[in-house]
Amino acid sequence: MYTFNREEYNKRMEWYLDARFGMFIHWGLYSIPARGEWVRSEEEIPKEDYMKYFEEFDPVDYDPRAWARAAKEAGMKYVVLTAKHHDGFCLYDSQYTDFKSTNTKCGRDLIKEYVEAVRAEGLKVGIYFTIIDWYHDDYPHYGDRQHPMRNNPAYKNDGRNFDNYLTYMHNQIREICTNYGKIDILWFDFSYDDLRGEAWRATELMDMVRSLQPEVIIDNRLECSGEGYGSLAACKPTPYHGDFVSPEQMIPPNGIQDVEGNDIAWEACVTMNNHWGYCATDHFYKPAPMLIKKLVECVSKGGNLILNVGPDVKGNIPEESMKILQEIGKWMKKNGESIYGCGKSQIAKPDYGRVTAKGNHVYFHLFENTIGPVPLLGVPKDRLKGIRYLATGAEVPVSTSWVHSDYPDIVFADLGLDPVLPDQTDTVLDVILTEE
Repeated sequence: MYTFNREEYNKRMEWYLDARFGMFIHWGLYSIPARGEWVRSEEEIPKEDYMKYFEEFDPVDYDPRAWARAAKEAGMKYVVLTAKHHDGFCLYDSQYTDFKSTNTKCGRDLIKEYVEAVRAEGLKVGIYFTIIDWYHDDYPHYGDRQHPMRNNPAYKNDGRNFDNYLTYMHNQIREICTNYGKIDILWFDFSYDDLRGEAWRATELMDMVRSLQPEVIIDNRLECSGEGYGSLAACKPTPYHGDFVSPEQMIPPNGIQDVEGNDIAWEACVTMNNHWGYCATDHFYKPAPMLIKKLVECVSKGGNLILNVGPDVKGNIPEESMKILQEIGKWMKKNGESIYGCGKSQIAKPDYGRVTAKGNHVYFHLFENTIGPVPLLGVPKDRLKGIRYLATGAEVPVSTSWVHSDYPDIVFADLGLDPVLPDQTDTVLDVILTEE
């Protein structure tokens, strides 16, 4: 049986804590109605009516290399794609269901192509797999909080065998862990109400997963959903503990700590607009400068950011998303050093931005300029080796201006006479300290 081992845990988490930035991809049949990935539940669509999308599915533009390149050029280090979402449709050739991409007009194992494409770009491979299923006959229908037929008495649960469903679900996860080589992240979704932990036969499941993919990193949603931290945070890790906490559509105010006060790994999963799956009418996209600052915020609090795209049914990432990714990538090419391998600093958040740190480098992220020289509160004068603009490597002098003579113990950076920062989104100062 799998048991928690801190040394092994720390080793498998190394690359993930260094990466800090990933791409989430939600894609499936729901891209055809184009009203988000929960459309079948929200509109209580019967299975028979939903099947028209299965008959139609044919992503003629699907090119996972283009997706992987977009992620890489944005500065992302890993990608996670939905192999199966709650509607039960599989993007891979599962032997346990007919409801899969190989049985559509498409006729292809889309996960196989995706895994090969992501690996070819040198990125880490992540697969999302939901543990709930609105298609399977043995999954609870009537009265379940989310099932599309929850309010329809014609779909009562008499004769449904949940254990049959669990065997099916375990078998499909075994396929994912067996048929596609090394998987770096398994992103399970999600537990709710009484369906948590052992309700999923989670110890048995994790024994199987860890035996097949010993280095895989797993989220905490065998125990939780978007809220809740899980047993690792409680310092009582179960065999099915999550390797990281997965706050959804928010950034924790103070990062996340376990019950003993130690920082633990977490990843904020965030959409670009207001939907995970493609929504044709949702053009409320977060601007790239905002998302860059939110990435910095996550890292400054010891966390990762996984940013979602929802391709259309033909397989194209929306144009708005591509423009945002390109703008983020432009900033990351110059400033990624302040993200990769970085985390929280001992230095408190300044009024004008945030701070990330790595070794003897402290990165001051300036979201706005100051009046007069920039105070680098918390930087010890006796250890200051130099200040550089991270984007260009140009030296930033230490200010000797009389205007801050009342604050002799604080280091001030002299950015010159121009009140407009070189990068109005985030100008990063690399403050280099001598070793302690």
